[in-house]
Amino acid sequence: MNSTPKRQFALQGAAVILVLSIAWPYYGWKAEAMPWLETSLAIGGVALFFATISRQPWWWRVIHGGFMPLVWYTYGLAIDPIWFLLAAIFLLLVFRGALSGQVPLYLSNKQTVAALADLLVDRGPSRFLDLGAGLGSTTVPLADALPDSHFTGYENAPLTWLVGRFFSLGRPNIRWRWDDLWQAKLGEYDVVYAFLSPAPMPRLWEKVKAEMAPGSLFISNSFPVPGLTPDRIIDVDCNPPRPLYCYQL
Repeated sequence: MNSTPKRQFALQGAAVILVLSIAWPYYGWKAEAMPWLETSLAIGGVALFFATISRQPWWWRVIHGGFMPLVWYTYGLAIDPIWFLLAAIFLLLVFRGALSGQVPLYLSNKQTVAALADLLVDRGPSRFLDLGAGLGSTTVPLADALPDSHFTGYENAPLTWLVGRFFSLGRPNIRWRWDDLWQAKLGEYDVVYAFLSPAPMPRLWEKVKAEMAPGSLFISNSFPVPGLTPDRIIDVDCNPPRPLYCYQL
């Protein structure tokens, strides 16, 4: 399964080309205006079919199926283009990770934080790294609960980083970094936590093996390392389920 952005553009483009290559000659021969609503729905259906047979994740299938119908609907609203520009800037500031690394913005819930806190208490004072720290929903409450441990958050989306930086103020045991997670030196930490997506997990595991010291712990929220059996799975009591996959180095 390949779900890179280039792949998604190719799938959507193929659907557009296929439908228009049939619709344009047909309606041109009949000397009729092309029905853009029906055409957009046809493109969405074909794109959904392509995404399904290429085994894209479910969210990409939804995006492919609804993208062109949504474009048609939005065009009919006659919205000032400046709003689209502002929306694009906002999405880039908040969801940069989804574009650059196929990592959406996930926020850890209170139950997950409690499970992580229990795990860290058992290990004693730790150096904890949160890769893709978002708004600080994991790092900040852990730092408050465990003042003897030190916490670092890496976040590369500017606006998200800024919000997390604000929440981390006044907590001397937090270091908040605006940086790409691939630049993190994992060997400096006892515990590394990630709540990313299936896409980067194989590459991330190679980085973990290469850099983390023996005895350290890698934890992945919801997304296991493909082909590797975790040393421990913590079933967090929440809905939807958010298991913590723990790998001892």
